Amino acid sequence: MPKFYARRRVSKLAALTALIASAALFNSPSASAALPTPVSAATARTYLASLTVATENRTGYARDLFPTWDTISGTCNTREWILKRDGTNVVTDSACTATSGSWYSPYDGATWTAASDVDIDHLVPLAEAWDSGASKWTTAQREALANDVTRPQLLAVTDNVNQSKGDKDPAEWMPSLTSYRCTYVRAWVQVKYYYNLSVDSAEKSALTSYLSAC
Repeated sequence: MPKFYARRRVSKLAALTALIASAALFNSPSASAALPTPVSAATARTYLASLTVATENRTGYARDLFPTWDTISGTCNTREWILKRDGTNVVTDSACTATSGSWYSPYDGATWTAASDVDIDHLVPLAEAWDSGASKWTTAQREALANDVTRPQLLAVTDNVNQSKGDKDPAEWMPSLTSYRCTYVRAWVQVKYYYNLSVDSAEKSALTSYLSAC
């Protein structure tokens, strides 16, 4: 084969390879891109060691003791703000309601094109927070946790996956996408540490095990 044609074939192959690679990069969502980056595994292990271990108590819990959703910016409340943050090519109307876009759920790896298929998960569930010390908080403190867009506490995920998770802690439920579990437990510990919430013994054991693999 003449060298000119050989070079052309190599050049076309290189271009095609680069095109495929760039397309894969564009289409492959980053599982931790939307959530504020949690502390490192080493820091999470240090935080976990300092958390109080206590038996959970749900006496008196009611969902409306944690007011949601607050106005975060302009006409956008917490749910709408997270939908915009976590989505791709999100278009909103004058009320900040998402009218189009796509959302990748890092819990199960699914992608959705309707906002109605997406829930905003409280990574540390509100009932779990109540059990772990928030029962002693003021309403303003509980509202801060329920609408916290600064810590890794709120995340857009597949609605039925969020409903399946419910108020379970990491001893009872973990994302089915194993590649996200390290991010999940680091975030869990960071939120509990920031808000001075306790852990129960089974929860601490599970967190310790998952963090050891991070």
